[in-house]
Amino acid sequence: MSLTVIAQRIGTTSFQRLVTGLVLSSLLVGCSSTRSSDVRVVDRNNAAAQRPAVTTGQYVVRRGDTLFSIAFRYGWDYKALAARNNIPTPYTIHPGQTIRFDGRSGSTPTEVVTQSGATDSSSSKFTVTRRPASGASPAKETAAPSVANKPAPAPLPPAGPAPTGWGWPSNGILIGKFSSNGSLNKGIDIAGDLGQPVLAASDGTVVYAGSGLRGYGELVIIKHSDTYVSAYGHNRRLLVREGQQVKVGQTIAEMGSTGTDRVKLHFEIRRQGKPVDPLQFLPRR
Repeated sequence: MSLTVIAQRIGTTSFQRLVTGLVLSSLLVGCSSTRSSDVRVVDRNNAAAQRPAVTTGQYVVRRGDTLFSIAFRYGWDYKALAARNNIPTPYTIHPGQTIRFDGRSGSTPTEVVTQSGATDSSSSKFTVTRRPASGASPAKETAAPSVANKPAPAPLPPAGPAPTGWGWPSNGILIGKFSSNGSLNKGIDIAGDLGQPVLAASDGTVVYAGSGLRGYGELVIIKHSDTYVSAYGHNRRLLVREGQQVKVGQTIAEMGSTGTDRVKLHFEIRRQGKPVDPLQFLPRR
């Protein structure tokens, strides 16, 4: 049926309204299809978001903790945290030991009280100072305290040069980029297949291999120098142990989905404890 016949049957005014509606519908469909390809997909289940460095309170060492993992969890450079707590190299710590973030003495006897039903050690563990002999009321501090009234952080030595010869930790599509804004992604995310090799990005020493850091799943941390460390999260299986020397390109783990909702590698580079964009160090591809 021609448009002329349709116009004659429904009237001129109704016909004009019909044509206008069809044109608007076409424009809306076109805009929708054009913009859909530009929509940014946000992984709201990104468990690797990090809080700012904790500078008050204290943490009681648990079995499986290392100074490197505690420093990584709370945003510290491991050397500064060791200096603040008078821990000499090789930075050996023990379960029950108090690690302070505020510079106070950690010699006061303490006990640990855990809230029932809590799962995150940083929110469920409280350090309670025992009542002194004078009978004064004990002070209480949380293991993940607020950042109010922060004391001056321990001074850090100048940053050393970055390791040379960085390589990509895995082959795959880049699905998440670094963001320094607030608590967003502090590294990059690379998609892949279950069991795909995860490679050391540079020469170094494994300083942590385990699943004790919530949100990272099975995690490997490699120390490359006194300034730089790299982290590899969400693995299915770890193939290295703490203290092991690794070379760039060496397989250190198998890609997995522990601590997240899909198979991927979460990769971070930290300079003096602070996350930096890994894409500044990795070769272009």
